[in-house]
Amino acid sequence: MVDLESLFKLSYGMCVVSSKKKDSINGCIVNTVFQIVPEPPMVAASINRNCLTHDYITESKVFAVSVLSQQAPMSFIRRFGFRSGGDFDKFRKVNYKLGQTGAPILLDNTVAFLEAQVTESVDVVTHTLFIANIVACQMLNESAEPMTYAYYRDIKQGKTPKTAATYINLEKNRKKE
Repeated sequence: MVDLESLFKLSYGMCVVSSKKKDSINGCIVNTVFQIVPEPPMVAASINRNCLTHDYITESKVFAVSVLSQQAPMSFIRRFGFRSGGDFDKFRKVNYKLGQTGAPILLDNTVAFLEAQVTESVDVVTHTLFIANIVACQMLNESAEPMTYAYYRDIKQGKTPKTAATYINLEKNRKKE
């Protein structure tokens, strides 16, 4: 038996992964960023190939990860998670700074950030796994708790878009049982 809902029990952090492309910036909500080795510190991020941020990372070879706090409002999450940067400027009226890589770092609703330089990318069906060296990282709000995917789903009643790496078609999954 394959009960895909059991995957909801894996713990993921909710982040905004952002990048740059020439003079433009963009970002998207991602819940599949993880540290892969301690020395040198490296992370991997899974990004849907249909997301504009994917194109920015592919071209610039850099990205920033802003770790969302539990207090991040749903309107903030929707801004980065349910709209395309091709349709509107996600960073308009949002407090951010450009990091040393030139990728934008969110300063509100976040607990920490990291910046990374891509060393390798692996195509995985609908997504690309970007493997990268961490070039900068810092705590922004030590008193705030990071938002997990479970907190987003269970407490904030958040939904998962079909483009997310953790999307599960519940109707189809339940028919298999």
